[in-house]
Amino acid sequence: MSVDVLSDDVLNLVDADARVENLGTGCQFTEGPVWNSEGKFLLFSDIPANRMKKWSPETGIIDFREPSGKSNGLTYDRQGRLVACEHANRRVSRTEVDGEIMTIASHYEGKRLNSPNDVVVKSDGGIYFTDPPYGLSAEYGTLGERELDLQGVYRLSPDENSLTLLVDDFDCPNGLCFSPDESVLYINDSSERMHVRAFDVQPDGTVANGRVFAEIVGEGGVPDGMKVDQKGNVYVTGPGGVWIFDVSGKHLGVIKTPEGATNLAWGESDWKTLYIVAKTSLYRIRCQVAGVPVC
Repeated sequence: MSVDVLSDDVLNLVDADARVENLGTGCQFTEGPVWNSEGKFLLFSDIPANRMKKWSPETGIIDFREPSGKSNGLTYDRQGRLVACEHANRRVSRTEVDGEIMTIASHYEGKRLNSPNDVVVKSDGGIYFTDPPYGLSAEYGTLGERELDLQGVYRLSPDENSLTLLVDDFDCPNGLCFSPDESVLYINDSSERMHVRAFDVQPDGTVANGRVFAEIVGEGGVPDGMKVDQKGNVYVTGPGGVWIFDVSGKHLGVIKTPEGATNLAWGESDWKTLYIVAKTSLYRIRCQVAGVPVC
C-alpha cells in the first residue's frame, strides 16, 4: 500500500490500491514541477545540474533548458508564460512568448534577493514567492553573501511595478500555495520550525492573521513543496513522502515515496494525477479528487 493511513478520510482522496509509479531517474536533485496543460507535459528543475527537465509519455525525461539559472520553483502565469525561481541568478524570471527570458524580480529596496525558491500566481496576476538563502551555495546556486537581513515572502503586483514584502519573520520560507478560493495563503517553514502557516489574503493582495496550520514532525525530510486539491486538502512533501491535511489541519495520512520527496504538481487533463519529484527521480500517483489547475 502506498499510503500510511492515519484517518480513513484519506481513502476518499487516494485509493487504497493506488500505486506510486516511477517515471524516470538519474537526476541530481529534483524540484519545482509544473504541468503544461496545453502541451501535455511536465517541467521540473534539476538544480545542481543547472537544467530544467521535461517529461511526457512520448519522450520520458529529456532536457528542456540548459542552463536554467539553477531554477527551483516553476509555474505559469495567467497568460501561460513560464515563471521560474532561479537560485544562481537570485531572481524570478519569466519566459516570453518569443522565448526571451526576462527578470521580473531581483531586488528589494535596492538589495539583491537571497535566492527565490518557490512561486505561485494568483488569479489577479499577482506573483507570490519565497526567498530563503538555500541557493547561496555553489552546488544549489551561486556562492554569495546575503544582502538582506531577512528571509521574506513577497508579492509582485500584477503590473510588476511594486514588490511588497508580505511576511518577514520566517526562518526558511519554502513552499506556498493558495486555497481553492484564494482566501488563504499557505506557506511552510522548512528549517527548525517544521510547520505550515496559514494567512488570510486581504483585498489588496497582502496577508494577515498568520497562524500555524500544521506541524511536520519526523526524520529524513522537511516541509517543502505544497499544493491543494479542489476540496481544500493540503498536500506537503515531508518526511517519508507527501503529507495530506484536511482544511482544518488534521493529518490524514502520508503518500509514501521511495526517495525523499521535495515537491509536487497536479497534472493530466482531469488534474487528478499527482506528480512527485523526489531527489533523483520523478514519480506519479492517481488521486480521487482533482487538484487546483495551474492555469
